[in-house]
Amino acid sequence: MTSFVRILAFAVCLLAPLSAAAQDADPLEQAVADFHGGSYSDTEAFLQALAATGDERALPIIDALENDQLYVRETDGVAFVAVEGEEDDTLVLSDPVTGEEIGTVPDDDFDDVRVNNRIRRAIAAARGALTLLSDDAGVRARAADSVFTSRDAAALDTVREAIAQEENDRVLKKLREAEAAILLDQGADEADTLAAIETVRGRGNRDALSMLTRVTANSDGAVLEAAQAAVEDIEERLALLGIVQNIWYGVSLGSVLLLAATGLAITFGVMGVINMAHGELVMLGAYTTFLVQQFFAATMPGAMDYALIVAAPAAFLVSGGMGVALERGIIRHLYGRPLETLLATWGVSLILQQLVRSIFGPSNVQVSTPTWMTGTWEVVPGLALTLGRISIVLFTIVVFIGLMAVIQRTSFGLRMRAVTQNRRMAGSVGIRSGWIDALTFGLGAGVAGLAGVAISQIDNVSPNLGQTYIIDSFLVVVFGGVGNLWGTLVGALSLGVANKFLEPFAGAVLAKILILIAVILFIQRRPRGLFALRGRAVEA
Repeated sequence: MTSFVRILAFAVCLLAPLSAAAQDADPLEQAVADFHGGSYSDTEAFLQALAATGDERALPIIDALENDQLYVRETDGVAFVAVEGEEDDTLVLSDPVTGEEIGTVPDDDFDDVRVNNRIRRAIAAARGALTLLSDDAGVRARAADSVFTSRDAAALDTVREAIAQEENDRVLKKLREAEAAILLDQGADEADTLAAIETVRGRGNRDALSMLTRVTANSDGAVLEAAQAAVEDIEERLALLGIVQNIWYGVSLGSVLLLAATGLAITFGVMGVINMAHGELVMLGAYTTFLVQQFFAATMPGAMDYALIVAAPAAFLVSGGMGVALERGIIRHLYGRPLETLLATWGVSLILQQLVRSIFGPSNVQVSTPTWMTGTWEVVPGLALTLGRISIVLFTIVVFIGLMAVIQRTSFGLRMRAVTQNRRMAGSVGIRSGWIDALTFGLGAGVAGLAGVAISQIDNVSPNLGQTYIIDSFLVVVFGGVGNLWGTLVGALSLGVANKFLEPFAGAVLAKILILIAVILFIQRRPRGLFALRGRAVEA
């Protein structure tokens, strides 16, 4: 008996470490070790196993799979994260769990894990399940949106667990919508389905509309009636939001036109100069933004988000200086000869284009967007505004208010208005109209440079950039009233909104043609535009 007890004790001592090791095994490491590639079903099961670990270290593995960077070794099926090496036909391997680099190997012995639409849905579901219980409310909200989109039934228990402990009202609403989406997709009893329909109805966006439309195709009775009512409600709401969205797009387009046209309104209004090189002054502002960003990237890469703030005054000075040089060197010799002025400035525009082409090349240059201008702001479900466009509208407002302050509240502005209203009388009281012309032209050119800074964030920066906006700028100035900044503001916003409402029906090109025809007809009735500039010189 004593011998038996000793043998049993010895066996327990041997098995105890193995049992403890099994209990202490890392679930993530175990999930990776159990995966050996194979079919799409095996990959889907692997993703579910990763999500079940609840370990955020699984997120890079999921990202690697999504980016075609997850490989398995043919000989033993061991999984690795890998990227292409510097030499052809090589892979740089990393451990999936620790991320530690292993080394460079030939790619002949490795197979990438294939991804199709089914796996992409599983990826979205796994990523959502992993982050539903995150400490970050923003991460939880994005995870809930991912689950709403994927509607993966495997995430239902995790969603309900997250709902039970969620304290943030915004995130809780998204979690309930994710739960409702799963129930509608997988099927539930009538009471739960009706409640889910109302929850998804409250989301009110196109994803909700698409989901409820599918419910109407596969339901009857009370569920069908509730789904149809929800679909009609969302369609009406989206139609209204579509109008609001078009108005916003029109305002954002109008703000860009306003920046591009304001400088032209100043120079045209004060001196009557048709400056065909105005677009190239806008282009110079955009290229100045590019150069400032290049300088920051080379000397202060950690401060790239501030490059655009520095680029704005730099672009104003570069374009403004070019404007003063253009006025002093060419335009002042051609006052009273509009045809010669037009031809001369057109020649300058060609020279500037070719100069930029020779320095930077004919291709587009890359101007990056700072992080504080990326992303969207969801005003209400179904209406999201990009932070980039919001920033440009706010920038336009600041520039416009600043210009009005310069014109209305400074000595220079007083002299400029005097020259605008009656050049001869201004000269007779001692105002040096020549220098006022030069500084005014420089001010208008500087504002064109600021327009280039804004445009560099939404359009391609190339030597032909200015040609895109010169015609629209003249349209805005003539339509609003030559020399009147308020008229330029109203004209830019009006043409921007009209263009965005016409584009869905007529197309981008035909919409511009229709607006051009409308402006021509309007000018036939009101040659001075919406807000005619008043003064002795104008009335004479």
